[in-house]
Amino acid sequence: MDLLTTAEAAGYLRLKERKLYELVAEGAIPCTKVTGKWLFPRQDIDRWVRSGLAVPAGMQPNAAPPIVGGSQDGLLEWALRESGSGLASLPEGSEAGIARLLRGEVVAAAIHYHAAGAPDANPDAVRGLAGLHDGVLVAFATREQGLLVPRSNPLAITRLEDVLAKKARMAVRQKGAGAQMLLDVLLARAGAQAGALNELNPPCLTGPDLATAIASGAADCGIATRSAARAARLDFVPLVVEHFDLLMRQADYFRAPMQALMKLLGDERLRARAGELTGYDVSQAGDIRYAP
Repeated sequence: MDLLTTAEAAGYLRLKERKLYELVAEGAIPCTKVTGKWLFPRQDIDRWVRSGLAVPAGMQPNAAPPIVGGSQDGLLEWALRESGSGLASLPEGSEAGIARLLRGEVVAAAIHYHAAGAPDANPDAVRGLAGLHDGVLVAFATREQGLLVPRSNPLAITRLEDVLAKKARMAVRQKGAGAQMLLDVLLARAGAQAGALNELNPPCLTGPDLATAIASGAADCGIATRSAARAARLDFVPLVVEHFDLLMRQADYFRAPMQALMKLLGDERLRARAGELTGYDVSQAGDIRYAP
């Protein structure tokens, strides 16, 4: 029998030892005490994680459907297919993805949060979420976000202030989308209100939808990724490099679909595809960025 010490079990589960002792005290995790030391059978730990051998209060007892909600991303959609994970994509924006994750409607949420004074807002956004004490934030990529403009940039837009000054028609995203959070931060930094923009309505659901609005001439600019600009043959004005992460429950991290995706995150195929799409850095893909 393969037995883990407390330190080894905490590392295996991506938990702090203090949290592991709390689970032991609650009788919520399989373990045994030998000569005064707690030991954890690895096989039973795996069963507990995968099937809810003991379900702490607040955890979803049933397996969520194999869907990744949250933000849209071309590299992520490719990875879901290429990994053979069987995971589907439901892109509705970062906040909508987290809401579905909390309701047990998706197995993970792809997120990229922005907040004033916070260059990396994702960990703060998920820390302390009610109903997600067992959440794990996994790095997928860092990626470039910026202004998409038509080829040759006819309005010479280089920053948000140019958009405001020239009253350019701006395609926007729905409330709760990461790109819209970024726009709100940039507006506040410029001392402007959302109403100061010449917005295209209705909002665009995804970055590719926004790119299509610009390519068709319906809008002059909008915020999305470099890869979205490249796919639509638009010019790109870089603004920020952001973290694009996957949020899931610890139990789902260990299940087969997510493990298939995690395996691809360390594969050269992901790096090659990221280079083809442009605007990505996947050197930290698969790293645990936050766990309780």
